[in-house]
Amino acid sequence: MPAQLNSSSQYIPLLKLASKLLKGSDKRLFIAEASEALCNGNARLTESTFGFVRKAVALGINEKKTGLICYGNYEPCGKKKSEVALSNLENDIRSLVEPECQADSRLKNTFAYTRITAKAVRQKLIDEKNWPEDQLPQVRTISNILNRMGYKLRKVQKAKPEKKYQKLTPSSITSKKLEKKPVNEKIPCKSA
Repeated sequence: MPAQLNSSSQYIPLLKLASKLLKGSDKRLFIAEASEALCNGNARLTESTFGFVRKAVALGINEKKTGLICYGNYEPCGKKKSEVALSNLENDIRSLVEPECQADSRLKNTFAYTRITAKAVRQKLIDEKNWPEDQLPQVRTISNILNRMGYKLRKVQKAKPEKKYQKLTPSSITSKKLEKKPVNEKIPCKSA
């Protein structure tokens, strides 16, 4: 006998919304409860009706029966950072960038500002440190590594130049004095 849906279609969007707001084992428990209450515990019918993943429904039902929560092992998954995968990369980058960097003049943060770009660092790694070009990460990745290491690319200014002020001419001085005085006042004339 095929399983039947025990609810009207007006509650389906509400159940989908509730499942989107939950995460992890709470979401699987909610899906299992909805599956048992509305779809007689049938994972396929739950998948076709609500759009839930069938494996998640089956895992939720199994977690509900046993009382044990299944945790995923996500930490070893994914690609490692380049400085972890290539052991000497971080030390070589630091030895190239350190002579070119300068601390923040206002001492408001701990970043070291450098004039050397990620593209130049990559080229120096190839030329000076003898890294094979195909083994090195791309320029954008090296830029990310520099940011993680605390180096920010910025033009380093040794001293700020003085501001240039416009020289005042005698005519501009008198015109400014005239502008400041009210119109009704009489301006005395000097007699020679």
